[in-house]
Amino acid sequence: MANDDRAIEAKGSEADAPTTSGPATASEETSAEASLRGGTVIARALKRQGVEHMFGIVGYPVYGVAAAAQKEGINYVGFRNEQAASYAAGAVGFLTGRPGACLAVSGPGMVHGIAGLANAQSNCWPMLLLAGANETYIDGRGAFQESPQVEFSRPYTKYAARPDSLERVPFFVEQAVRSSIYGRPGAAYIDLPSDIIEGKVPAEDVDFPGRCADPPAPTADATDIQAALDLLRGAERPLVIVGKGAAYGRAEDEVRAFIEATQLPFLPTPMGKGVIPDSHPLSVAPARSFALREADVVFLIGARFNWILHFGRPPRLADHPRVIQLDIAAEEISTNIPTEVALVGDARRIVGQLNSAIEAEPFTFAADAPWRCALEESSSANSAAVRAMMEDTSEPMGYYRALEDIRKQLPENVVLVAEGANTMDISRTVLPNEGPRTRLDAGSYGTMGVGSGFAIAAASVHRDRPVVAIQGDSAFGFSGMEVEVACRYGLDITWIVINNNGIGGGVEELNPDMPEFSCYTPRANYERVMEAFGGTGYYVDTIADLGPTVARALADEGPSLVNVIIDPKAARKPQKHAWLSR
Repeated sequence: MANDDRAIEAKGSEADAPTTSGPATASEETSAEASLRGGTVIARALKRQGVEHMFGIVGYPVYGVAAAAQKEGINYVGFRNEQAASYAAGAVGFLTGRPGACLAVSGPGMVHGIAGLANAQSNCWPMLLLAGANETYIDGRGAFQESPQVEFSRPYTKYAARPDSLERVPFFVEQAVRSSIYGRPGAAYIDLPSDIIEGKVPAEDVDFPGRCADPPAPTADATDIQAALDLLRGAERPLVIVGKGAAYGRAEDEVRAFIEATQLPFLPTPMGKGVIPDSHPLSVAPARSFALREADVVFLIGARFNWILHFGRPPRLADHPRVIQLDIAAEEISTNIPTEVALVGDARRIVGQLNSAIEAEPFTFAADAPWRCALEESSSANSAAVRAMMEDTSEPMGYYRALEDIRKQLPENVVLVAEGANTMDISRTVLPNEGPRTRLDAGSYGTMGVGSGFAIAAASVHRDRPVVAIQGDSAFGFSGMEVEVACRYGLDITWIVINNNGIGGGVEELNPDMPEFSCYTPRANYERVMEAFGGTGYYVDTIADLGPTVARALADEGPSLVNVIIDPKAARKPQKHAWLSR
């Protein structure tokens, strides 16, 4: 017998690897902490670094990590699918500024969690994925679920590593958390071999670093602050675009003060909604297309010229508008369109610098400027067209009428999750956000399937606030089983499924010989999924019932689901140009 084979037999055979013996007993973990198990070291290191929420699915070899996380005071929520759990971890990062953690088993479990890594990295949200792995001493032998997991994660992370010893796990955890929140936030991955999770180490051999400090908050050079204000003062058609980076950076007070001091028109990006209330009179969201196309000076605050802002290019924007760009990441400056004034650093502090300069030398955009009049005219025309669709009494209902009746029932402090192509897009117009970080949707990555995970994350962070997840029937189907998680943990979430029988629209009746490729079961009873787990379900197909039913669902104790049947052919407002619908 070869020496390496004897070593494997001594430590435990490969066949023994995928056992499911569960976490250590309390007696094993309470020997006056003369020694610490790997799961305890991992969980304690996370807690020290400000990780308060963990979502995941247990199995070999991560049982002990979940058990220790609960013992250390981390809020562990067991999911039904790692994808949804990983989306929840990223949403926690956006909502709190510290990463949420997703815990996955090895191999396929870790691969499912990559979805959340990619989503968080694209949205610039901090999150951690922690995945089990086979024992280090059988690497390369074809172990149970053996996979190159660190390599899998690298394209979607700022930091990825496998600890080289149990003693040094806290070092790697601190690095991962710090990397995820410093500079441009993003995702991090830690690979956890079974022998590290299940190992023991003398307590005195483990050095737990202190909590890493909050990210540095760089300010801009005074000359750049002055250059930005000079450019805005000279603009004929200025436009401020408020992105989710401003929301993540907790810059809402400073941004609102800036807008109200200068009286500049502003446009929020989808998750920049609420940094300044949507009801603010200087919002030009109803005139979005006109404002983008005609602006001669654009000030980006925590927003990017990616696909959401049409790469800053014609025909959606003017040809070469002059640009002021505020971003935490220097490498983002001049992406897709040249930036004239770069303000690199922390959104809250830099907008504060702008406000101080304005106090010293006031600047107010004229109330009677032709640009303001043109924006108001465009806003009024678009609002009137949308209002007519909101008041449409046709049945089955269209999107605008259904969402308007839902809007009337929503409480002021609601956290909204919106998902689905038309459902999400139209909700941006109909459903207002009056506070920062109160909207979660498909975001920069355009990810479908995020809704239920996001809703559970929001309810976990905001236990005192109602959470409403408004999803198309296709979007709900990606992660609908997660309603069981909400029922199990008693989370105050109301799901509202806008049901049009398919992807982008369905049919009244399926062709039994060859069901249409984009269609689902007509009038499917999604509310029964909620009822199966002890929540409350409602089926609504008339305008008269919708408002009262949503009100009852919101008043329910615990989770509920309202299945809203709409016209399968319902669509968004007709667009002036075909490229506006792409």
